[in-house]
Amino acid sequence: MSGDPEQEYFADGIVEDIITALSRFKSLFVIARNSSFTFKSRAVDIKEVGRRLGVRYVLEGSVRKASGKVRIAGQLIDAVTGAHLWADRFERDLTDIFALQDEVTIAVVSAIEPKMLQTEIAMATRRRPENLTAYDFYLRAMPQFYLTTREGLAEAIRLFHRALELDPGFARAASMAGVCHNANVLFGYANDPQFDRKEAVRLV
Repeated sequence: MSGDPEQEYFADGIVEDIITALSRFKSLFVIARNSSFTFKSRAVDIKEVGRRLGVRYVLEGSVRKASGKVRIAGQLIDAVTGAHLWADRFERDLTDIFALQDEVTIAVVSAIEPKMLQTEIAMATRRRPENLTAYDFYLRAMPQFYLTTREGLAEAIRLFHRALELDPGFARAASMAGVCHNANVLFGYANDPQFDRKEAVRLV
């Protein structure tokens, strides 16, 4: 929404994190990133989205980052009836981005399942990276990873390792770097397949 194409990686990363958090709830069937992202930035009929994805509810919204703040606007829609079940706007300082993601996740789950157990909400939380700059490198790396090209994977590995330099305990960055090394072998990009195999195992 900012009009800055450089922010697309940030918005995509935030959305992917929310998808991942929602998928941790055993009572929910959540569509994966690749399928849901086919509707990104398109004006679509919610009922058609529901039919094509085989879902009852659709969460749509926007992410905007400006002046050190992040704003997420979202609405939950019944894909069968088209009725709005919930809508809200969340705004926090950029330093509170992970708390913001949790607020959105819990609000959505509560709209679908008012009696959601507190233990499941606790299960949906995950270890945060200690360093926001490391998290930014991680978000920049993800679209490079999804390109699945030789150059894209090389750039993703470089960015994941930059994240790990800043936060050696950042598990998601380490595991994704390992996945990239594995992909180098699978796609035939590796100059030294044995090295990539060992790195994949070490990092994962």
